[in-house]
Amino acid sequence: MPPNDLESAAPGRATASDAASIEVLREEALLKTGALQDAILNSANFSIIATDEKGIIQLFNIGAERMLGYAAAEMVNKITPAHISDPQEVIARAVVLSQELATAITPGFEALVFKASRGIEDKYELTYIRKDGSRFPAIVSVTALRDAANNIIGYLLIGTDNSARKQVEEQLRWTEESFRLMVESVSDYGIVMLDPAGLVVSWNSGAQRIKGYSAEEIVGQHFSRFYPRQDIDSGAPQRDLDVVTTKGRFEDEGWRVRKDGSTFWANVVFTAIRDQMGNLRGFAKLTRDLTERRKVEAELTNAKSVAEKANLAKSDFLSSMSHELRTPLNAILGFAQLMETDTPLPTPSQKQSIAQILQAGWYLMELINEILDLAMIESGRLSWSLEPMSLHDVMSECRTMIEPQAQKRGIRISFPEAAIHSFIKADRTRVKQVLINLLSNAIKYNQPGGAVVVEVSEPAPQRIRVSVTDTGAGLSTEKLLQLFQPFNRLGQEGGGEEGTGIGLVVTKRLVEMMGGAIGVSSIVGKGSVFWIELVVAAAPQLEAGEADHIVARQPAAVEGVASRTLLYVEDNPANLQLVEQIIARRPDIRLLSARNGTLGIDIARSARPDVILMDINLPGMSGIKAMQILRADTATAHIPVVALSANAIPRDIERGLEAGFFRYLTKPIKVGEFLETLDVALEFAAQEFSHEA
Repeated sequence: MPPNDLESAAPGRATASDAASIEVLREEALLKTGALQDAILNSANFSIIATDEKGIIQLFNIGAERMLGYAAAEMVNKITPAHISDPQEVIARAVVLSQELATAITPGFEALVFKASRGIEDKYELTYIRKDGSRFPAIVSVTALRDAANNIIGYLLIGTDNSARKQVEEQLRWTEESFRLMVESVSDYGIVMLDPAGLVVSWNSGAQRIKGYSAEEIVGQHFSRFYPRQDIDSGAPQRDLDVVTTKGRFEDEGWRVRKDGSTFWANVVFTAIRDQMGNLRGFAKLTRDLTERRKVEAELTNAKSVAEKANLAKSDFLSSMSHELRTPLNAILGFAQLMETDTPLPTPSQKQSIAQILQAGWYLMELINEILDLAMIESGRLSWSLEPMSLHDVMSECRTMIEPQAQKRGIRISFPEAAIHSFIKADRTRVKQVLINLLSNAIKYNQPGGAVVVEVSEPAPQRIRVSVTDTGAGLSTEKLLQLFQPFNRLGQEGGGEEGTGIGLVVTKRLVEMMGGAIGVSSIVGKGSVFWIELVVAAAPQLEAGEADHIVARQPAAVEGVASRTLLYVEDNPANLQLVEQIIARRPDIRLLSARNGTLGIDIARSARPDVILMDINLPGMSGIKAMQILRADTATAHIPVVALSANAIPRDIERGLEAGFFRYLTKPIKVGEFLETLDVALEFAAQEFSHEA
């Protein structure tokens, strides 16, 4: 190998090509450095000012020109940065630094670069003044420029416009100050901030007004001092903090204690305050003094109680008086009727007098009954139950009752020709009472030879409307507004028709008790339309599969012979039909029925059934009263009487069992429960019979 080749291959020796490569890298580095310097110096976002060691500006970049409005030629070699800074701030900085560093510092450029000249990192805020005199806040970073011997040859001041940040800070400060002032000015609410341990850290004027402490007295104290001693001993304050820590918010009402030891009823709302990381920073506590409101509520409650007692006393008085008046009135009507058919027959004059007595007596009886109904409704003691009932059945009964009255007065009355198979959820006795009252009024206040039309419609889903239209004199708007007021007969007091003005009041309240509504429209000279709306119900019926259940449960019986007798006392034909369907599949049981308590008692005494099934809300005599009469009679006392009622709240059931019913079943009928109860009652009756035998 040639010597020069060996030399070129020897390790540690740079070749010409290596030197060229290094030179290229160096030039590239210088170019990059130059490009970086150009980028910095030409940046419009930074004000870059370089000075010599005395502070005279040597470099004023594009960013400085943009921010300050000066051209570089106006600044270079002419002034120091102190000349474009707020002079008062420069003086203030010199004073602060002199105290901080324990050396005299001259206001001016020295104050701006003193720390940097001592090798201390320096970054500060001051106000720059533009060429046009406007000002803006700037953040300035100062660096001392040194040569190879570490001598200062100048300074570099890099500044940024801090206007946006200052604006945000000012806005935030103003917002915080406004919020603080708002909180402080609230006097109706105590607004308190607690630290995580429950110590008070802020206290507004509302808290001072409510609790009596000034901020100086209470800040730093534990909030538990506002609780009564017994609550503190039971750990209530800490429990409240634990709840709000877990749930984030907690609201409570209770007694709290003021500085003077007096107590007040407080509504308190706690809210947990957490940072962005979810760490608990404390609690906000809002307190309202509700002592006066509580006092007013107590007074209102007491006044309401007194009013209710007074109303109850009035109702009791009316009820008692109505019952007391019945006794002598029964004697008057009874003896008057005897006199009417006495032997010898009364003279025409006597007969006329007796007729007047009977007319007045029956009118007085009607008045007493209406007053009694109204009193019982207002006292809440009216007996009633809501259950499915056939509207067709009750309207048929009303038609039978009302047609003689219409014929007597020459009034044509018509009911819907099509069969009405709709079922409604209502009290059968009360529906009949309502319809009879509306029909009686339509006949009573009609014109001679007039007409009454009864119609049924469905104005809305699940609603049935019964309308009664008459051809009477009609009512003015003023009189319509006075309807449904007790003892207000709308100017008919001097007319030929008797009345109390109570009937429509009772009608309205009965309809509303059943979840319905009542209304009227009228045209003077043409007549009126009174209507009621009630809730639609499904017809009582056995559910699918229950008939098979009945057959499967029936005990063995002699073919064609019913060995047991069941009496069902019920005024609702729909319910009676349902029980008939059930008993029809039990050939061992014969079913008897009665439509009211009086008839039920008579049948029980004559037929001696094994078991009696009794509705509670019966027309005339209640089921409870009928059961008590049967229990008091030695001939029927042994017969188990099972209640079957739509009154299904626990207190009704409890009251029924206390009254003496063997069992208490509720409607709608649950066939399994019904049959089990019936079998238990029949077994009980068989045992009673064997003991007697």
